[in-house]
Parts: sequence; C-alpha cells; structure tokens
Amino acid sequence: MKEKLEQIKAEALSQIEATGALEKLNEIRVTYLGKKGELTQVLKSMKDVAPEDRPKIGQMVNEARAAIEEKLEETRKRLAAKAREEQLKNEVIDVTLPAQKAQVGHRHPNTIALEEVERIFIGMGYEVVEGPEVEYDYYNFQALNIPEGHPARDEQDTFYINDKIVLRSQTSPVQVRTMEKQKPPIRIIAPGRVFRSDEVDATHSPSFHQIEGLVIDKNITFSDLKGTLDQFAKELFGEKTRVKFRPHHFPFTEPSAEVDVSCFKCGGKGCRFCKGSGWIEILGCGMVHPNVLRMSGIDPEEYTGFAFGVGLERIALLKYEIDDMRLLYENDERFLKQF
Repeated sequence: MKEKLEQIKAEALSQIEATGALEKLNEIRVTYLGKKGELTQVLKSMKDVAPEDRPKIGQMVNEARAAIEEKLEETRKRLAAKAREEQLKNEVIDVTLPAQKAQVGHRHPNTIALEEVERIFIGMGYEVVEGPEVEYDYYNFQALNIPEGHPARDEQDTFYINDKIVLRSQTSPVQVRTMEKQKPPIRIIAPGRVFRSDEVDATHSPSFHQIEGLVIDKNITFSDLKGTLDQFAKELFGEKTRVKFRPHHFPFTEPSAEVDVSCFKCGGKGCRFCKGSGWIEILGCGMVHPNVLRMSGIDPEEYTGFAFGVGLERIALLKYEIDDMRLLYENDERFLKQF
C-alpha cells in the first residue's frame, strides 16, 4: 500500500510539473483527487488493511493529498501569472491615439416644431392633452357632427379596425373626451399622430401629426379666435406676420375658416416660396358647432368656443424650408444633422 501511494504521488507531481495549461491542471485534479480518483480508490480499499495499520495508511494518504494540492495551487498561480502577462502583451493600448468621438443625437425637426408650438400656447394658458390613437368611430366622427354617410368621411378616409374602431384621422376626439370629462372653462391643445388613407408623396403621408386647439368658455367669439391665431402666427413666424381668414366649411365648426399667413420669406410681396401669392395656408379653424357642444354635455346657450387644427409637418416644412415631407421620416443623418 505504501509503495502504491508513493507511486501515485510521484506520478501526480510529475504530471503537474509537466503541464503548461490551466485546463490540464483540472483534469489532473480529477484524476487523482476526484470522487473516482486514484487517492479516493485507496481510501475505499482501507477496509482490506489491518486495523493496526489503518492510521498510518490514512496519514500517508493525507500527506500525499496535501502534497498534490500544494503543487496544483503553486502551478496554477504560476500558469495564471504567465497567461496574464501574455494577455497584457497582446492587448496593449496606445493611450496616445485619439479616442473615437461618441455620436450624440438631437431632437427631430418635428419635435423641435412641436415644442415651439407647445411653448407658445402654454404661454397663453393652454394645457397640453393627449388621447388614444386607436379610437372609437363615435369620437372620431359622430361626436364631431359627422354622422354615418356624411360626405366629410370621404375626405377624412381612415383605417378601420372594425365598424366601430378606427385609427383616428384627427386629434379632435381628444377635444370631445376633454369636454365630456371637464367642465368649462377649457383651454387645451391636443398634439398627436393621426392616420388617413393617403398616397405617399412630397406633401402627403398615411401617418402624420396634428396639433388641435380648443377653447370653451362664456362669451367666446370669433374675435377671440382671430386674436389667438394672430398672436400664434407672430410668435411662430415673426412679429411682422399678418393673418388672413378665408371662409370654409368644417362639419364640427360654424362659421369655419382657412387661415393664411403672410409669406415670411418675401414679406407678402410674392416669391417662389409662396408661389407668388404672398400668402401661405397653415391651418383650419372655426367656432365650435352647437351640436358638438350639445353631444359632449355642454349647453350651447351658455357656452361658446373655438377650435383650430394645424399639421405639425406643415409647420416644420414651412419653418425649415423643407420641400419634401418624406425627408422627415427617412432617418437620413445627412438631412437630420442640419437641425
């Protein structure tokens, strides 16, 4: 038994000394010290040793185990240090080289325009309100005085989930939801994404953004609407900007109007930007129709109000002189870096 232990110890130490890989050390540990290792098998055969010799043999086994473990640890440290040294040689970093500059993004042109519009109206005492993009037909059409079969539904053709649920074609449903939940006075703007069944071209997209405004209070008149939009245009396009109201028709407002602003490029003289007219169309507006107030639970005999809506992309295209709406969605860094 003694000779066998000496042989096991010598073989283990010899293999450890000869190895040059950390992975190999673990194999040697398992071979000699594992559950089925050489020393473990010796311990299992202790039942065949005479009782008076067992303490001595047990001590010899422990001494052999301790010698092997000590050699394993010593070799592991040496090989680990060698591997670390090789790694440092192979992974040298030249700290004198210039670092790569981080790509830092910035706000999208749409976001810049939206924040400017929000700033203007918040300064007038308005609240920013949002609503769902997937909307009930009732809020998107019926509550806005557009019943089934109304011709205006063709102009605002949208995407239907089913016969009662649509992707909203304007943010006006947010106005209706606000009127249902909140008693006047109401002063809100409702920005958000909307959807219409339009072909993609330089000025149209099936998905775009709108900003709609609503004011409901006692004694609100068309003069209040004109004054509000006049101030909005001056803050957005410059103090010398003038506004022009042209009669129009919207089912949810009466009377209604389209609003033009004087060309901020030529001052209204006529240029390529305004196509020689001196005016640029920017939004639609009007006094809230009594039917819309009534359906939202507001007495039109006591309260009046006005509403307006402007395309966010329309503002961005005008303000930054972009000639193709598709550029806003193509994520071309050459374009976006200009802002």
